[in-house]
Amino acid sequence: MALVRPAVTAAPLSLSLPEPQREFAFFDADFRALAKIAYEHAGITLPEAKKNLVYGRLSRRLRTLGMSTFEDYRKHLAENSDEELELFINALSTNHTKFFREQHHFEHFTSHVVAPFVATHQTGGRLRVWSAGCSSGEEPHTIALILNAEIKNVANRDVRILATDIDTDVLRRASLGVFSTVSVDAVPTKYRSALSKVEGDDKVAIDRSVCSLITFGRLNLMNDWPVRGPFDAIFCRNVMIYFDPPTKARLVDRFTDLIRVGGWLYIGHSESLIGSHPRLKLSGRTIYRRTA
Repeated sequence: MALVRPAVTAAPLSLSLPEPQREFAFFDADFRALAKIAYEHAGITLPEAKKNLVYGRLSRRLRTLGMSTFEDYRKHLAENSDEELELFINALSTNHTKFFREQHHFEHFTSHVVAPFVATHQTGGRLRVWSAGCSSGEEPHTIALILNAEIKNVANRDVRILATDIDTDVLRRASLGVFSTVSVDAVPTKYRSALSKVEGDDKVAIDRSVCSLITFGRLNLMNDWPVRGPFDAIFCRNVMIYFDPPTKARLVDRFTDLIRVGGWLYIGHSESLIGSHPRLKLSGRTIYRRTA
């Protein structure tokens, strides 16, 4: 008589790994509540894949505040909404930038915005540029270096750059006009005359006459804009990647309203407009011109 061996059933494989050991318990309810606040107040969309990033960024706030749970932090955020909300958004903001980032934008800006201005206005004239989401200041200072080199006697002309960001910490640093020596390596030779070494430090300062072209201010793009146009060019690069499609569409409409007809919108290399826009025409890699 043959022996029949009992069937061996393999244990099912786990479809998910356990949560890593954390300093603070971080439940799904915590993440969802914090993601909701980020979206409602700053338009920042935080998918599930950003859960570890949120934990890492906000754990620093818990340590600073001497808290032991994210539930306590959520209560603190609700009870101290204005002050802590600003710090909360600062913690979640990503501030990666550099001088002459996406150089083709600045080549286009020089040839299609600055050169026509110079050709039309030997003296006088009005030029306005907005760096929306300016981060630590490399973008508006890049623009200022170009304007300083390309426009004669620019400091006495009606030429101004508005630089805004939601993060107050980076705005404070940006307004100083002082950067690491390494960070200015990408600045072309023709624009380097406005740079000077900071004695006794591995830093470079931009001439104050160049910095004076820039006005820095905090602005939440989801709120009202105390901003007057029209602008000849708006740079909003690598900002809209954090927004969902409806928020992005509204933002583009608002930017377009403030760009003069014939002016330009520059967006990030990984961004694109959703479908065609009735008043904007694609005129280069992530470069749009207002047509009506």
